[in-house]
Amino acid sequence: MRIKKGDNVIVTVGKDRGKEGKVTRVFPARNTIVVEGVNMKKKHQRARKQGKKGQIVDIASPINASNVMIKDPKTGKPTRIGIKKEDGKNVRFAKKSGSEV
Repeated sequence: MRIKKGDNVIVTVGKDRGKEGKVTRVFPARNTIVVEGVNMKKKHQRARKQGKKGQIVDIASPINASNVMIKDPKTGKPTRIGIKKEDGKNVRFAKKSGSEV
C-alpha cells in the first residue's frame, strides 16, 4: 500500500467524490484507510456518567484505498505514486510532477 498516515488525498469515487482530507489511519491487511471528514457515519453514544445525556457523534469510517488518490504537492490535483531509490532508501514521488511526497 503506497498511501501512508498523514498523506493528503482526494476521493475519486463514491458519495464523497471530490472531497479532500488527511489520512488518519491505515489498515493494510484490509486495504482500507480513514480520511478525516470523508465517509462520515452517525454513532449513538450512551451516557458515560449518571445525570449526563447520551449523544449522536459523527465518526469517519474506513474507505477502500483504491477510491482515493494522493494530492500532488505542486499542482494540487490527484496523482499516482511512484517509488524510486535515492541513497539506498525508497522515496515516494508524484507521477504527474515528479516531486517528492
